[in-house]
Amino acid sequence: MGISISQGTVPHRRDHRIDALRGVALLMMCIDHIPQDVLNRFTMRNVGFADAAEVFVLLAGYASWLAYGRAFGRKQPVTSVLARIGRRCWQLYVFQMAMVVVCISTIRIWRHFWPVPVDFLEPELAHGLDSAWRVLSLQALPGNLNILPLYIVLLLGFAPLYALLRGVGTPVVLGLSGAVWLLVNYDPRLNFPNWLDPDGWYFDPLAWQFLFVLGVCGARVAGRHDGSLPRSRVLAAVCGLYLVFSFVQSFPWTDWGFADLRPVGMAVPDKMILAPWRLLDVLALFYLVQSSPLATVLAGTRGGQLMALFGRHSLEIFTAGTLVDLYGRLVLTSFGTGWVMQVVVNGVGFVVLLWVARNRERARVAARRPTPSAPGGLPANAPLCRN
Repeated sequence: MGISISQGTVPHRRDHRIDALRGVALLMMCIDHIPQDVLNRFTMRNVGFADAAEVFVLLAGYASWLAYGRAFGRKQPVTSVLARIGRRCWQLYVFQMAMVVVCISTIRIWRHFWPVPVDFLEPELAHGLDSAWRVLSLQALPGNLNILPLYIVLLLGFAPLYALLRGVGTPVVLGLSGAVWLLVNYDPRLNFPNWLDPDGWYFDPLAWQFLFVLGVCGARVAGRHDGSLPRSRVLAAVCGLYLVFSFVQSFPWTDWGFADLRPVGMAVPDKMILAPWRLLDVLALFYLVQSSPLATVLAGTRGGQLMALFGRHSLEIFTAGTLVDLYGRLVLTSFGTGWVMQVVVNGVGFVVLLWVARNRERARVAARRPTPSAPGGLPANAPLCRN
């Protein structure tokens, strides 16, 4: 989903920064979910506290405001907007279930021909169909298949969030959302139950909602400033310095054969509860991108446009990427992690994702193409009446 940075009667210009950033995040998520892939040495998680998941959720909030918040604001029928949100949640759920079925079926078949390490098997495989209802009801979230359920929960809460923003204002909403996040950081036991993990959902919705809400509020602010966040040299410098600290603190120095240059001895910030270090990291990155004219220029280059192509079709790319992850892990586990297999897995994976993105883009363009008119000025395929 792109961003229209002009409104009213002014022609819409498309801002590809959000699309491109989301496309980069999706590719990094795909790479990170294949532990044996050498490319995951170069993803966000090696150069900062946060990783692509934080970017994905923040942009989910941003895009939700563009898709549904502005629809509410244009006085579209509330039932119509709610129906759109419901359809999107159902779509997310269907894609989630499809991924679960494909992953479980693939592993069950694969292990009849090649050995699969025990730690690769998800716990639900050992319980068979007896636990299927838990997966269907989102009470059991397999590893690497846990971010779409989070998105469903957050999106289901968008309409109440919009009502609160209109009723009590942004500062109060941010305060309430931040208070819940702080409470979870104080007591991580506050979480949704997960039958496969006694600690609960890997992405605790009570903590991650704060990032989603910040994305929503960021979209509202950008909408008042021609699609960009207000530029402050002081704030940009602070964000840049924080990202430098995050890089030095998070980079795997010893894995690369360097001396450990980390200035502070600290544990890896907890991802489940969205620890403050991670939250500040993704917010600093987002501010620099969404307030920078240079980011706009980069998003307009051929590379930026390619990333934006992936980002515009995030659900399909995420789903395809999850299946690429599955088969990539299985192939590298069964046939080795040498350079030939690395090239094959990453090359084939990228081609698959590019094919999916281009097909979805062609479908999107075709759907927006004007329909030839029949005599009388109506589209040739228009119904004579509407219910």
